[in-house]
Amino acid sequence: MSPSATPPESRLLLAALVFVVGAASLGAEIAAARLLAPYFGASTIVWANTIGVVLVALSVGYWLGGRYADRHPHMRGLCLLVLAAAVLIAAVPFAARPFLGFSVDAFDSVSVGGFAGSLFGVLVLVAVPVTLLGAAAPWAVRLAVADVEGSGEVVGRLYATSTAGSLVGTMLAALLLIPMLGTQRTFLVFALALALVAALGLGWRFAAVPAALALAVSLPVGTIKAADTGRVLYEAETVHEYARVVERPDGVRVLELNEGQAVHSFYRPGSYLTGDYWDAHLVLPFAGRARPPRRIAILGNGAGTVARAFGHFFPETAVDAVEIDAELSELGRRFFDLRNPHMRLFAEDARPWLRRVPGDYDAIMLDAYRQPYIPFYLATREFFELTRERLAPGGVAIVNVGHPEGSTELERVLGRTMASAFPRVLRFAVTPTNTLLLAGEGPVSAARLRRRAGSLAPQLTPLAIEAAGSLSPRLAGGEVYTDDRAPVEWLVDSSLLEYANEE
Repeated sequence: MSPSATPPESRLLLAALVFVVGAASLGAEIAAARLLAPYFGASTIVWANTIGVVLVALSVGYWLGGRYADRHPHMRGLCLLVLAAAVLIAAVPFAARPFLGFSVDAFDSVSVGGFAGSLFGVLVLVAVPVTLLGAAAPWAVRLAVADVEGSGEVVGRLYATSTAGSLVGTMLAALLLIPMLGTQRTFLVFALALALVAALGLGWRFAAVPAALALAVSLPVGTIKAADTGRVLYEAETVHEYARVVERPDGVRVLELNEGQAVHSFYRPGSYLTGDYWDAHLVLPFAGRARPPRRIAILGNGAGTVARAFGHFFPETAVDAVEIDAELSELGRRFFDLRNPHMRLFAEDARPWLRRVPGDYDAIMLDAYRQPYIPFYLATREFFELTRERLAPGGVAIVNVGHPEGSTELERVLGRTMASAFPRVLRFAVTPTNTLLLAGEGPVSAARLRRRAGSLAPQLTPLAIEAAGSLSPRLAGGEVYTDDRAPVEWLVDSSLLEYANEE
């Protein structure tokens, strides 16, 4: 059928195809980034790779679609193209698990890291189906344009329809499908929508494809990523990230987010201490004050390791625990024995929350990593000035700096940036990959902490003595980051690359 003879029902089908293709293109992009997160993280690098590959694939698709549309200007060819894209999109989550697991091992063995691994992953998994979706747009234009005189209106209408579909696909994937159904079913829902519209143009003989995809949506989702040691007690796609709880052979439970390279919360049955950097938060406030803190704020509470310990050792301390991902707080209650009668939980972003609260905190503790990055707006002079304003007299700010072993660049920058807001900044290298920076407006010293060690609970006294013996002035160097310029991702990526080259 020639384009000039396109009947109204075909024009309606074209509009539906363009809308669904636009929705699936952007929906697949959002879902692809979430698919990569358990293996390569959810950093800006992973997002840049995902967006870049999708844009290149769409561009190639536009070019190919324009060529083939002129050679095959009929609805059947377009519908077959969209049906093929639907099948390939449906296959993505099933192929991803073995492929991405292999990719992580392969790229780790050559110390290339997340940039190359995520780029390769998104290329293999989504480049071809997105290219096919890109080809659908010029093909639809070729079929819709009856004459040159009305081509502008027709093309504008189709572009508007496609953009509306892209908007719906983005919001649907991010706000509804991924949180409610998970990543696998998100891919399948978009594939099903594509197949349904394509089958309308191909006839009942092709109805088996959307029927099979509808069946696939109902299939149970298996474990996304197996634990290296221990067993997975829980895993889910939250609104913000991929989260899982792993129980190790010794009964210890840990919270892992995204690629799982870092532990974000820790629980040992029968104990309130971890043997790791979380414990130091219990004693460092005494470097600035004699009495237990009346009020503290924890920015980046995770599943509540520090908040739980404060409830045990300092039951009178009021704890405001801020965690942007509310589902992590629920995991804390369910798997990490998160109980504290004087705790208030806030499911908010740390800096806007800190700006609106009245303050008067004896300690503000920051541990808000989206591994391996600390959000840039929590690493600037303006943020630390706000933190200082929210502290009570004698109060301290404690910042966890996670870094590759032997790397000090991020610590130097954060230390100097904190020093632009506080008169004194000290460091405590707790582990090879964690340094706590301690700052206060009043006198903050190792001597003060040492004098108060004996008044603490017996379990905390050795920790206080160790911390007092290790506290030292911040490292020299670094630059002051501001809200206008804070290249945290660039700095961390450079540190990781340097570490990989040394390995």
